[in-house]
Amino acid sequence: MPATMMNLYENACLRCGLTVYQVDRIGPLKDFSFFHTGCFKCQVCNSKLTLKTYCNNQDDQDDKEVYCSSHVPKPGPGHLDGEAVGIRSALNVPRSAQFVNDQIRPGGRPSLDGEALVLRSPYTRGSGSGNGSENGHNSSFSDYKYGRFDSTALHIAHALNATKIQRVYDKPIDQYLDVNVQKQMEMQHRLEEDDLYKKFAKQRAAEEARMNDHLKEEWETELEKLTSQFERDLATKKRSREESKVLTVRHQKERDELEKNMTMKRDMKKENLTRKMLEHERAATAALVEKHSKEMMRLIQEKRSEYLEEDEEEALEHYPAQPPPPLPPPQTKTDIYTDPDEFAEVDQLAIQVAQEDQKTFTDLVRMLVGQCSSDVEKVRTIFRWITVKNLNSITFDDSAHGDTPMGLLRGIKYGTESYHVLFKRLCSYAGLHCVVIKGYSKSAGYQPGVRFEDNRFRNSWNAVYVAGSWRFVQCNWGARHLVNAKEVPKPGGKSKSDSLRYEYDDHYFLTDPKEFIYEFFPLQAEWQLLKAAISLHEFEELPFVRSLFFRYGLYFPDEHTKAVMYTDSTVCGGSTGGIPSTCTLFRSTTA
Repeated sequence: MPATMMNLYENACLRCGLTVYQVDRIGPLKDFSFFHTGCFKCQVCNSKLTLKTYCNNQDDQDDKEVYCSSHVPKPGPGHLDGEAVGIRSALNVPRSAQFVNDQIRPGGRPSLDGEALVLRSPYTRGSGSGNGSENGHNSSFSDYKYGRFDSTALHIAHALNATKIQRVYDKPIDQYLDVNVQKQMEMQHRLEEDDLYKKFAKQRAAEEARMNDHLKEEWETELEKLTSQFERDLATKKRSREESKVLTVRHQKERDELEKNMTMKRDMKKENLTRKMLEHERAATAALVEKHSKEMMRLIQEKRSEYLEEDEEEALEHYPAQPPPPLPPPQTKTDIYTDPDEFAEVDQLAIQVAQEDQKTFTDLVRMLVGQCSSDVEKVRTIFRWITVKNLNSITFDDSAHGDTPMGLLRGIKYGTESYHVLFKRLCSYAGLHCVVIKGYSKSAGYQPGVRFEDNRFRNSWNAVYVAGSWRFVQCNWGARHLVNAKEVPKPGGKSKSDSLRYEYDDHYFLTDPKEFIYEFFPLQAEWQLLKAAISLHEFEELPFVRSLFFRYGLYFPDEHTKAVMYTDSTVCGGSTGGIPSTCTLFRSTTA
């Protein structure tokens, strides 16, 4: 293996000296140095660092260690020595509009300071005459190299790129939208939602009453038939006392069996009715949330536009007023951030907010995004709040009303509002465009080779517009890990909720489309966000991998790799009797 490849995959941590693997690697940094994530701390105070907060020694160029901004060594007071004489010749060179930038060296008398002592005159290099003549100046300058990027500058490039991508579109929402104005609209939405839930309750009561009346009528009809048959059997001919007793016992058993069957039939009909009503209620709730989200976004955009027109400060880049069309993102997730620890502060904020109860979505969202400096941080706090809140484990009081903390999440209580609908609602309160995408997913119970022919694997997720493009977010899977498909509970075993592990998974936040497509297939091809969309059949043939596969930095070298592979060189057992034949191989990787 070439030496460069060895350096790329087998590097030692500068701090502890042990091997650094890709999944736990920070670097390359100065002079192609690397650190473990846990070792990437200040050399002096041992505080944890990120690519945005670490510093290198400014006084010793040979020092590869990392420091925090408070303890980074800096050069002391300057002094002139023999090596610094070149400064004078550099300052005495005639100014040239071609090479000198007035923003860097303003007009006026030059001055010496401590930072200038490390300068070396580029004009004294080469074979020029050295007498300050024009020819000598041009000759020496032609040999000067303007600079180059090396391993020490890689983190600078990423930091600048991430800063550019995580855009600060405007001022905090508190500066242009009064909280009471937003709450007033929320209260209007709450009234409409109350009416919808009352409508749901009436429809459920009416359908259940209709079902009970039908079952009661059927029960009475069947019971009348059974009783009439019993009476005819008794009256057919004169029966002895023992025969009458036998008929009576048989009649009672038939009656009990009929009652048992009718009870099972009632329960089955009630279950089907509940499922049908819930599906209808979810669709109606999603439509209402869509309407409310558009109205809230319109209010925020109007207030933002009014504020920007009156603001005399330099205008920042505007967040789009209308949702842009779905297009492949121009950058990857690692261009936005490489380490979840970069969101340590906003994540901690979301955790703290999740421990409290709020009465309005306005209060909740403002507590989450009030201190955020970019759209990425805004959507991050909302995502982490949902994953931390663990909504599926909340115990609701049946008496909770819409104006109570628990009533705020009553959609979760009644099963009419899911993670992705709630995420869309919260994004609208933060002024972020968000859509709900429907399609298929390779969820629990899926095995390679299964065809998506029914609604068994139907699912929904979100796409939110941040960092200048649409990005995928799967709050449901980000909040809980699914068990291995082989461990899916069987009938009579533990319930589905008991088989879920509630753990936060960063993979499902702003996931790259090329990775997301391995688990999720949208019904609308444009929401694949791929340059070349694939078909449902191609999705079925993709290898079955989970988030763990990508967290370890793994990938398929051949983009045509399929979940089911065929070979003529394998000896198959079974009916072939050991004769070489075409075999089906399943490759499954799960978290």
